[in-house]
Amino acid sequence: QVQLVESGGGLVQPGGSLRLSCVASQSVHSPNSMGWYRQLPGEQREWVASATSGGMALYADSVKGRFTISRDIAKNTVYLQMDALKPEDTAVYYCHTRGARAESPHYWGQGTQVTVSS
Repeated sequence: QVQLVESGGGLVQPGGSLRLSCVASQSVHSPNSMGWYRQLPGEQREWVASATSGGMALYADSVKGRFTISRDIAKNTVYLQMDALKPEDTAVYYCHTRGARAESPHYWGQGTQVTVSS
């Protein structure tokens, strides 16, 4: 069972920056991906960004150019650098990882709150 622990959320003003981190207790079989989703109360969880074990970084259109995802594979850690934050980025951010095979299970962190407000 893979456990994911996020950190780095908080309150920031519009235009500010935050960096989220997520550490996995162990890696899933390669190829795999680690990434981030976000969710507002009463809404569906929304994909934000993913980083594959092969070195690809993928982003939702809503965050492209403002967020940067990176991985330290040796440390089983994924980061999300969030710049130029907007109030609409306010959400609970969840770390996620899974293998590339269709039957691979999904693993989720407990979530970290990001609030963008003046």
